[in-house]
Amino acid sequence: MREPNIKESAFSCPHCGAYTTQYWFEIFERFIDGEKKTPALPDPEYEKRVTAMSELSDEVKVAVVSWAKKMRAKVIFPEEKGENVHLFKINNVFLSRCYNCKRYAVWVNEDMVYPPRKYGSLPNQDLSEEIRAVVEEARSILDLSPKGAAALLRLSVQMLCKALGEKGEDLNTDIANLVTNGLSPVISKSLDIVRVIGNESVHPGSIDLNDDKDIAFRIYDLVNMIAEQMISHPKNVGELYGKLPEAKRTAIELRDKKTLEKKD
Repeated sequence: MREPNIKESAFSCPHCGAYTTQYWFEIFERFIDGEKKTPALPDPEYEKRVTAMSELSDEVKVAVVSWAKKMRAKVIFPEEKGENVHLFKINNVFLSRCYNCKRYAVWVNEDMVYPPRKYGSLPNQDLSEEIRAVVEEARSILDLSPKGAAALLRLSVQMLCKALGEKGEDLNTDIANLVTNGLSPVISKSLDIVRVIGNESVHPGSIDLNDDKDIAFRIYDLVNMIAEQMISHPKNVGELYGKLPEAKRTAIELRDKKTLEKKD
């Protein structure tokens, strides 16, 4: 992983994490004219009003609705068409765009101000969307608030335990059950370290004043390791097994059945 750097034309994208080419752009200003003289930001009902306009063609409606959705999602994107008149260059503000995901980052001088700098590799993509969202939020504040990041990551451990069929109420009990269901004892020991460090009675999601950046990184790595072993690995093996010829799968299942019968 190579950290984003304004002096580089290739680094790890702050959005998608891919190490790839980054294109650089300068910024120009254009005076906002009109009645309000303020930026045009579509409200939540904007798309419905546009869709109901009979005077607009379907092509225009699709284009305007697409623009509105991107604006409301706070996506940075270029205007497809426009008159480049009365433009003035803005110094010290730049954009970089990722070759892989096409998304932009905003820089002031050498500091990337958007998106928030995130630490660590991308969270395991087999985690649920809800867990990934918590982990991503933790990554975005890890440098500014390690204690806050650690609290979010402890919460993600609790959520992951629930996703794996545990109650998510007592980490000690959940760890024991996960080991019974195949979790590596090495990972369980690491979880115990995280549980015991500081105040083991701290409820997931609560601030522990003993947490620091190192602890937050360790919890983050554990979330990915647990997801890899308990979710991704079984999923990948299942997919490979499913690609075997049906006759081979039937033979394997008969063999396993006979083995179980002998044990009984």
